[in-house]
Amino acid sequence: MQFLRHLISSYFANFIAFVAASFIVTGFEVTNILQNLLWVVAIFTAINAIIRPIIKSLLTPLIILTFGLFIIAINAGMLWLLDFLSPHITISGTLPLVYTTIIVTFFNVFINLLTKKK
Repeated sequence: MQFLRHLISSYFANFIAFVAASFIVTGFEVTNILQNLLWVVAIFTAINAIIRPIIKSLLTPLIILTFGLFIIAINAGMLWLLDFLSPHITISGTLPLVYTTIIVTFFNVFINLLTKKK
């Protein structure tokens, strides 16, 4: 039940983050159709639920050596993978990728702190 709650809160946080990033970051575009945005967020949430833990476990030494900052690079890699897999999202350049990564990470941390069970 906790995993499902985490997936739902991640989906919600990713949705808000993608909407915010599409307005704030020049070079990050999601097609304007709501249905496409919902699918992109679902794909990204699935990537974060399935692939990201595997990558984090493989790269644990780098995460430890950088005091956790390498997680930002992993998050950027997950966004790049989403851009590669989905035709409904366009990230044009490294700087928009970095800005979008920061926005998505911020919203995920914020929503997870709000929904964390005490």
